[in-house]
Amino acid sequence: MRMKRMAAVAAVAGLAVAMTACGGDSDEGGSGTGAGGIVGKAESQNKLVIGVKADQPGLGLQTGSQYEGFDIEIAKIIAKGLGVEESGIEWKTTVSANREPFIEQGTVDLVVATYTINDERKQKVNFAGPYYIAGQDLLVKADSTLTGPDQLAGKTVCSVTGSTPAKRITENYPDAKLQQFDAYSKCLPLLENGQVDAVTTDDIILAGYAAQDQYAGKFKVVGSTFSDEPYGIGLKKDDTDGCEKVNEILKAAAEDGSYKAAWDATLGKSGTPAPELDTTKLTHCGAV
Repeated sequence: MRMKRMAAVAAVAGLAVAMTACGGDSDEGGSGTGAGGIVGKAESQNKLVIGVKADQPGLGLQTGSQYEGFDIEIAKIIAKGLGVEESGIEWKTTVSANREPFIEQGTVDLVVATYTINDERKQKVNFAGPYYIAGQDLLVKADSTLTGPDQLAGKTVCSVTGSTPAKRITENYPDAKLQQFDAYSKCLPLLENGQVDAVTTDDIILAGYAAQDQYAGKFKVVGSTFSDEPYGIGLKKDDTDGCEKVNEILKAAAEDGSYKAAWDATLGKSGTPAPELDTTKLTHCGAV
């Protein structure tokens, strides 16, 4: 009987050791170890999926399999600061309406896509930045007499579904007729042939479109901004550590000249000097 009891104790002890070993293996290989969020993924996998625009000249433009523009350069700076080389970045074309869903569902790790920080979006995602402050404006034909949003009553304005500019037109200029698409590039042919009177989004985006070869001399940016649009880097709502790390990277980029170099290589080609990145305005990560 005593021998049976000893054997049973030994068996239980052996099972406990096996279970402990199993638990240790799981901890070492699972997501519970080390940093989480984008910092953890960058460390463990050396890769990131970044959502960007594909149809915004000077900011985020796809040609073939290549992406170029200021947002793309900012995304590269952030990835490098997280320890991920350009070869480890997977670019994911993102439109205004799916930026929050892509972040929430884990389709992308970050979004750098002319993404305005606002309170409504901060309910769903976290924001680092801003890395640039734009202003909503109007793009019109070169001979148009429109001088600002107060003249939009009865006019047809084109913008993008789910965007801050479209929402502002609806709320603040309800007498305008709003036509919406999933990309600003779809508005430009309509402006060219007179089907819409204006295209609205941020001034820097409109300037990029107006500078394209096929539209050179045909359009003008009115130059009467009616908002502040702080562009942020979107990431998962609970990834406070990742947000703070991105802000640290932006601070470093402002100091070491890489931010200015990103501008000069893209939007700076238009002759517009690089703005100062005001790091005192960087977000308090996680605050709503």
